[in-house]
Amino acid sequence: MDALAVLTDGFGRVKEAVHEAVDGLAAQHLELRVDPAANTIAWLVWHLARVQDDHVSEVARREQAWTAGGWDRRFDLPFDAGATGYGQSSADVAAAQAAADLLTGYYDAVHEATLAFLGSIGEADLDVVVDRRWDPAVTLGARLVSILADDLQHAGQAALLRGVAERLLQ
Repeated sequence: MDALAVLTDGFGRVKEAVHEAVDGLAAQHLELRVDPAANTIAWLVWHLARVQDDHVSEVARREQAWTAGGWDRRFDLPFDAGATGYGQSSADVAAAQAAADLLTGYYDAVHEATLAFLGSIGEADLDVVVDRRWDPAVTLGARLVSILADDLQHAGQAALLRGVAERLLQ
């Protein structure tokens, strides 16, 4: 299996994890906070999708699905259209409310855009430097693995919260 096939498989696993964490949940589950400063399932999934959309769009040099697909209007969140969740406050987390189908719909759009990008590049492209602000400079391969790792962490957090929410809100 080549590196692009591994990345494609990895992003497919993120999609599965997102759906497993979100599908069929009511607002009370998606918005549950286990303490006043905790993230919610809704915020975690919105955030992981926004980061993937933002970062992949940047290296693909294309508009984000968030704005190109009108997801920013559908979510109607009280944030700037460029917000991805980094540096947001506890109040911002609470404001990130969305239905399960909206969350998975947006993630699925981001996933499809990610797969299209992966299908448009060759394995040699993974060695291209995409960010010189770091030492060492970040290659496309390292950026994609970073996105994948971040997504899987947040999807796992959302899955844990789903289990907690289902027990607490029976």
